[in-house]
Amino acid sequence: MAVFVNQVNIYPVSCEKLGNGRTDIEWLDGVLAGGARIVQLRDKESDDRTLYEKAMVFRRKTSEAGALFLVNNRLDIAILTDADGIHLGNSDIPAQAARQLAPEMIIGVSANTGEQAASAEARGASYYNIGPIYETRTKAGLTAFIGVEAIKTYSAMSNLPFTVMGGIKFNHIDELTANGARRIAVVTALTRATNIAEETGKWSSAIARKTTRN
Repeated sequence: MAVFVNQVNIYPVSCEKLGNGRTDIEWLDGVLAGGARIVQLRDKESDDRTLYEKAMVFRRKTSEAGALFLVNNRLDIAILTDADGIHLGNSDIPAQAARQLAPEMIIGVSANTGEQAASAEARGASYYNIGPIYETRTKAGLTAFIGVEAIKTYSAMSNLPFTVMGGIKFNHIDELTANGARRIAVVTALTRATNIAEETGKWSSAIARKTTRN
C-alpha cells in the first residue's frame, strides 16, 4: 500500500477492445516501459481460462517491473494469480466480503456518490475511485457525470487515498490536480496512444509536476 500512496500517479486500466488491434499484453509492456507503478487488468470479454492465463502474465511482468497489479471485479482471479489487489464496482461483490477472503489485499471501490465515498473505509476498502468525472463511453449505460468539483467534496468525506477516473484527457490534468487529485486512472488515452510507453511517461511526469506544486 505504501507504493500506492507514495508512488502512484498515473493508474492505467486495460481495455483490449480499444487497443487499435494491440493485445492487453502489448499494452502492459507499454505502460510498464513508461514507468507506471500500478496497472489494472479489466477484461470482461475473455473466458475464465483465458483471463486466468492473461492475469498470470500480468503478475509476472508487474513483479519484474516492481509495479502493483490489480484485477477488476474478479476476486477469484486476483487470489489465484497472487495479485496485489482488486477493484470492485458497485454491482460487484461487496468489499466486506472480499476483505474476509483476502485480508491483506488492496481493495478499491467505486464512489459515484458522496455516500459511497464516505462509507468506503467502513466497507473494507483500501482506496476509492471518484468518478466518472467527465463524459465517457468506456463503460456502457453511464448517463450521469459528477464533474471535477466532486473531487474536493468526496475526498473530504474519507481519509482513504483516492483515484479519479472517467473521460479524462491530458488537458484535464491541470484542473484535476488543482482540485486535489493525485492519482489519475486512465483507459482510452493510453490504450489508443500511438506510443503507449511515451504517452504513459508524459502523463506520469505531468501529474508529478503538478502535484509537487499543489
